[in-house]
Amino acid sequence: MSDYQDIESALRGQLNTKFVGQRLHYFPSLTSTMEAARELAREGAANGTVVIADKQTAGRGRLSRVWLSPEGNLAISIILKPSLNSLPQLTMIASLAVVRALRKVTGLEAQIKWPNDILIKGKKVCGILIESEVKSDRVNFAIIGIGVNINLNPSAFPEISAIATSLSSELGREISKAELASALLSELEQIYLEAQAEAPIYREWQKHMETLGKWIQVKTGESVEEGKAETVTENGNLILRRTDGSLTEILAGDVTIIKN
Repeated sequence: MSDYQDIESALRGQLNTKFVGQRLHYFPSLTSTMEAARELAREGAANGTVVIADKQTAGRGRLSRVWLSPEGNLAISIILKPSLNSLPQLTMIASLAVVRALRKVTGLEAQIKWPNDILIKGKKVCGILIESEVKSDRVNFAIIGIGVNINLNPSAFPEISAIATSLSSELGREISKAELASALLSELEQIYLEAQAEAPIYREWQKHMETLGKWIQVKTGESVEEGKAETVTENGNLILRRTDGSLTEILAGDVTIIKN
């Protein structure tokens, strides 16, 4: 049996979810789990269907950036069918699931850089990408893409070595990909169901938000805002206090910390 089949078998054996991951597509290599998940979703894949790859050859991050995903990373995409009102919460659901899973499996405490980068000691360990297809007032599907640096040596990749870390780098030992994936899917399902029941999940999300209280620059397209990150809304938007004292609500953007 190959290594990836061992991982798939272990994951299936550990998974105790009701619907997330019960339909599982595991590949040794894909161009992108997001692309594979989108094809499955358009073919009518069930709610909770999951695509995992040992490595991606054309992984994507937010804002059309390349996401490095060699062997040693976890590349996973989850197909969900939320209501239109709960669509904005998927970022919170995904990032909270990662934070909880990392604590459960490794004991590491992670922080969230708004809106959805996961950091350990200030360095990025996980990226999250949300895509959806909406027609009129109905969500056909949404896909949560999560990439975690598990057993990766960031110094082998000069383009990210200064800003990225991995679980194995932080702990000095390798982490079970199957154990982390199982914990991640379990936490994601639990938080998703809590959100569907209208639980205020943004409060826990806010507690892990390392961006709050800092002076930041937020770039959205050609627009640039600067100010102090004050709080987040129930939908995950960022409330920024400008230097003139006025407040603005930001739905999405790329954040740079100016000063703590």
